Amino acid sequence: MRIGPYLLSAPLVLAPMAGVTDRPFRSLCVRMGAALAVSEMVTSNKQLWHTRKTRLRLDHNGEQQPRSVQIAGTDPEQMAEAAKFNVDHGAQIIDINMGCPAKKVCSVMAGSALLKNEALVRRILTAVVQAVEVPVTLKTRTGWDSKHKNAVTIARIAESSGIKAIAVHGRTRSCGYRGQAEYDTITAVKAAVGIPVIANGDIDTPSKAAEVLKTTGADGIMIGRAAQGNPWIFREIRHYLESAELLAPPSLDEIENVLINHLESLYDFYGDHMGVRIARKHLGWYCKRHLKTDTFRTNIVRVESAAEQLDLVNAFFDNARGGLLAA
Repeated sequence: MRIGPYLLSAPLVLAPMAGVTDRPFRSLCVRMGAALAVSEMVTSNKQLWHTRKTRLRLDHNGEQQPRSVQIAGTDPEQMAEAAKFNVDHGAQIIDINMGCPAKKVCSVMAGSALLKNEALVRRILTAVVQAVEVPVTLKTRTGWDSKHKNAVTIARIAESSGIKAIAVHGRTRSCGYRGQAEYDTITAVKAAVGIPVIANGDIDTPSKAAEVLKTTGADGIMIGRAAQGNPWIFREIRHYLESAELLAPPSLDEIENVLINHLESLYDFYGDHMGVRIARKHLGWYCKRHLKTDTFRTNIVRVESAAEQLDLVNAFFDNARGGLLAA
């Protein structure tokens, strides 16, 4: 799959997720097989560009290319300025958020709320494309609600505005993350445009990834929630797409090594105090998906220091190897 000048090594993209796809997690998923990892969204409100949160979101030090940064907002001029600002800070692809269903985003008519106003969508996309020389992509949904599905129209607007690829989450904004993804709409989008289409929603196994690619005709797939606590999913899907064979799940030793490296990268990136707190949710996801233990998860989210967190992790895996693990 090609996005502008960038030929991706596999049709696998990590979805942008606020509070999740920070630089440590993006780097981990790329090491595990994701060909592109999209950043958390950066606001187009320039008054917030110099906050600590935004400064961290602009930190791409050591990241594998191409670096894709998502921006969010409602004003075409502000969005164009935000695109230029992020390119100046290392972005090689600009992604526009028209898919976020969060109330705090939609309440200001950003994210998927923009799907209500197709004329504004065109103005935003055109302004951003004209403002930067790097490829611009779009993340969207199938529509606002079940009675207002306009993903095909939005895709055609995107293509005519110069957008280089479009990712479609197979739900309306009103669905949030409930119900099953509608792959028929993604199929219709793919049939309507010539730019790459990336399918998103409910892709959580290698076989499901292959099935969605086949049924929709999409050029790639985007993985979001299924990667939380499970970065191995990219390696597993890539292997399955190449060989039609399933990889064995990661060993206990590998889970330990990946988890500890992830924690240490969080401490290094955020500092111990903030890193420990951000690590808690990742630890919860690892526990839910791979470690299957409520006791450890309850204890690990209570500690206040990086040293305590690492000690508990090491003790957990030592006990697991020794057969002393309590569920």
